[in-house]
Amino acid sequence: MLMKTIDLYEAQTHLPELLPLVAQGAEIILTEGSTPVARIVPTALSAAPRVAGLHAGAIRMSDDFDEPLPEKFWTGDA
Repeated sequence: MLMKTIDLYEAQTHLPELLPLVAQGAEIILTEGSTPVARIVPTALSAAPRVAGLHAGAIRMSDDFDEPLPEKFWTGDA
């Protein structure tokens, strides 16, 4: 993976040029003077697309799931 170090103020003016590098897998280290302060890294892509309903029926909810909680829940009365 390509790693590039750039001063924070320089990065502000060159951000449009840096983002395509990051999208291709590069890591950008932002510095203030010679001190690293932040990293710009590519986002992690999920290995597989999410499928709606994949685990349908795997979880059971009680019939009163959407009902208001009893007053004793909020007051702490036993």
